[in-house]
Amino acid sequence: MPQHIGIVACSAEGAALCYRTICLEGAELLGRHDHPEVSMHTHSLAKYMNCIYANNWAGVAELMISSAEKLAKAGADFLICPDNTIHQAFELVAHRSPRPWLHIAEEVGNEAKRSHYKRLGVLGTRYLMEGPVYPEKLTTAGIEHRVPGTKEREKINQIIFDELVNGQFLPRSLAYFTEVIRALGDEGCDAVVLGCTEIPLLVTADSSPLPTLDSTRLLARAALRKAVANS
Repeated sequence: MPQHIGIVACSAEGAALCYRTICLEGAELLGRHDHPEVSMHTHSLAKYMNCIYANNWAGVAELMISSAEKLAKAGADFLICPDNTIHQAFELVAHRSPRPWLHIAEEVGNEAKRSHYKRLGVLGTRYLMEGPVYPEKLTTAGIEHRVPGTKEREKINQIIFDELVNGQFLPRSLAYFTEVIRALGDEGCDAVVLGCTEIPLLVTADSSPLPTLDSTRLLARAALRKAVANS
């Protein structure tokens, strides 16, 4: 039996994409219609954002641990979180968690190394682009990174929270992301991290001027491999 995957969700669209990827791509490893057992728990996005607005990462950690405990009781063998931003609280969570975790930025870094990328553009919420999650993991992997300028970070953040997390994927926003990605390419980036789990629902590999590292699907695929390898 494959291991039971627990999803600690935060925003709905990214969590749904992660869940769908596990279920749909599970068949490639396990056979038609098959996938590992999956459970998901989420507190409301508002609870997370109230903590983030207050720079209360200990509060974010408590929400993540609460979900982890519920998923452990449901039988999950290990946990993933398809939300890049709240990984800023990961170090406050991992040592207290009832189950082990995969780390989304580590999985992105692993894929970047396999693809021999040297410098990544990182897109996500303002908190993610300005925070430590990707700098720490990419530096460990020996990979450079760049983020957009202040004005662009604010606009990207606004699109994420006003549109993407609400299931709105607008052509004008795709055009803006494309412009930003092209500028990162001009700075020497050879790929771009779609580091908000909703961005892949707007920006696709075909529409991006640079190769994409889809953090949502990379995490889901890593979870699938782990679940099947330990069966």
